[in-house]
Amino acid sequence: MSKIKNICVIDDDKIFQYLTHRVITDTHLIKEIEIFSNGLDALNYLESVSLDKKKLPDIILLDLFMPVMDGWGFLKKYVDLQSKLAKKIPIYIVSSSIDPIDIQKSKSINSVIDFIVKPMTKETFLQIVKKQSKQSKHSPKKLH
Repeated sequence: MSKIKNICVIDDDKIFQYLTHRVITDTHLIKEIEIFSNGLDALNYLESVSLDKKKLPDIILLDLFMPVMDGWGFLKKYVDLQSKLAKKIPIYIVSSSIDPIDIQKSKSINSVIDFIVKPMTKETFLQIVKKQSKQSKHSPKKLH
């Protein structure tokens, strides 16, 4: 089903981190899960592996409200970093916010694929994997 090998979770909530890790591992579809508690640590990681397609995540699950650098700050810096990455990484906002302004603002950002209200269920995660698998099948292949 999946060409997705690794996922990056950016969220400071330890309970969400644990539950999401559990949901993802229960699917037996993903090999690597990188977890960061703030946007700055995640950006530093992405910069350090920017040219390594295997280490770059296939999907980013991003919370909006965190200390140090929140999701909005991450997205602002990510826009600049994106062109230096070896592959395009779809971002899913996973937030407890139900504010329509947050939802609209996040969906106006090109890299953001969808806005998911917490908690992350196994069914929701499987829908993400299915959607991304279809995207990767339909994306044009580069000829060398």
